[in-house]
Amino acid sequence: MTVIDISPSVMQFLLAFIVVAPLLGAVAALLPAPPGLRGKNPDQAVLRHGVTVTGAVLIAAIVLATGFDHDQPATMQATTDISWIPALGVRIHLGIDGISLPLLLLTALLTFLCALYSYFKLPAGPPPKAFIALVLVLESGTLATFAVLDLLLFFLAFEMVLIPMYFLIARWGGDQRRAAAWKFILYTLLGSVVMLLGLLLIGLKSGTFDMVALATDNGRGLTTSVQVIAVLAIGVGLAVKTPMWPLHSWLPDAHTAAPTVGSVLLAGVLLKMGTYGFVRILLPIAPDGMRTFAPYLAAFAVVGIVYGSLACLALARNGAKGDLKRLIAYSSVGHMGFVLLGIATMTPTGVNGALFANIAHGLITGLLFFLVGAIKDRYGTADLDTLAGATGAALYGRAPRLGALLAFAAVASLGLPGLAGFWGEMLTLFGAYSPAEGLSRPAFRTFMAIGAFGTLLTAAYMLIVVRRICMGEHTPHSQLSPDDRTPPTADDPERSTAAGSPSQLADIQTYEAAAWTPLAALTVLAGLWPAILLGLTDPAVQKLLAGGKS
Repeated sequence: MTVIDISPSVMQFLLAFIVVAPLLGAVAALLPAPPGLRGKNPDQAVLRHGVTVTGAVLIAAIVLATGFDHDQPATMQATTDISWIPALGVRIHLGIDGISLPLLLLTALLTFLCALYSYFKLPAGPPPKAFIALVLVLESGTLATFAVLDLLLFFLAFEMVLIPMYFLIARWGGDQRRAAAWKFILYTLLGSVVMLLGLLLIGLKSGTFDMVALATDNGRGLTTSVQVIAVLAIGVGLAVKTPMWPLHSWLPDAHTAAPTVGSVLLAGVLLKMGTYGFVRILLPIAPDGMRTFAPYLAAFAVVGIVYGSLACLALARNGAKGDLKRLIAYSSVGHMGFVLLGIATMTPTGVNGALFANIAHGLITGLLFFLVGAIKDRYGTADLDTLAGATGAALYGRAPRLGALLAFAAVASLGLPGLAGFWGEMLTLFGAYSPAEGLSRPAFRTFMAIGAFGTLLTAAYMLIVVRRICMGEHTPHSQLSPDDRTPPTADDPERSTAAGSPSQLADIQTYEAAAWTPLAALTVLAGLWPAILLGLTDPAVQKLLAGGKS
């Protein structure tokens, strides 16, 4: 069933356009604007260009989704398969199924919202030409990662995003931005070198780099030892990008230093590339190797869940001088731990939960980083102790709509039933209760129990954050200085915060509402109607785990 009937050739064009258009748009952003489009402000013209290109890509992605045959989500659709480097057997092979389509839509949506937000709130730094060009190159590489079906093309697309993200952090970031950018690039490049060796091993031993053919073969053309080596090599590269504990240490620094849109794209899109590689490459192509490493992957995953939550609790406590962006970055380590746990179960339930959690994390954490960026712009800091203040009112009293939306995003992140974060975590825990044949049930049920404990820790730190930032912290009257006890006057508005009458902040602006509302709405929609997403992923996952057989 398709929403609208679109011919296969148009579907092919749409997918190719989605991948290539941002790249062409990046080149156009660096060229002088035509006189008719230059307007009074050249900077605004290039920002308008970014909104236009990302908007066109989002529209094309939506049209592609409406033309997608939802009765056959396990079948590769909108495929293009032409020879590129015959000597190496490399082909330009593109296609989408129920696994990659939601990620394609998520990427197109988040990039458009970031371009729209940047049009009104450009981060401080060099002129916007380079900023828009880098965002568009980043979008092209991410979309290509989810659309290509050749191992070497996958690697090229996977690496294509590193340089633009490096410069976004290093040139438009905050404090310690250069050190954070270098840490990001070094970790991911070292992981990618090892991953390339694993991809080459699979391609050379099997005689093809075609991911569909390799998935259909389901590892039968590869010995167990080759699969084990390949999973170890490729898994390290993917684990760095995910990121999996203990290869995660680049993430908090990168998020803390990155500009708002950089953090949104990093959390909402780039982290998904690593877990997507586990599902698209390792599960179907090297199942025996995955079965060998699955218990270790699950163990690292649950350690990451608990570690990330404990780190957040430490940052959230009073007097810790914790950075709110850093706290949300550590929360991503825990949330991606649930995704890895679901993949490690090697069951349809667990893998579907992992894919659902991927999308939910992109929506919710993307919204959280937008909100934290807005709060930092208003206060001039993301320090939790400063944000909590001593008024007993904080955001609820100063900017009630902003405070309410932050509370909504926080409870969505902790997995409240009825919102998107709930289903992914629940399904991954169900998958761990009954893992695939050949995996130790007692071990995975232990992992399930640890993961469930991690959900309680998540709830604890998120509720602490909401209480401190949205409600503030009450300082007894006896502990206030004599000046603070004196009621504020109209000539002394700055003291209104200390004296117990909360000063007003700018509440949600129109452009902020435009950028944030789609994420909040989709979080509710996915929570109330999970079949929209699971109906796409489940048939594709079933086929993937069955070795290409529906």
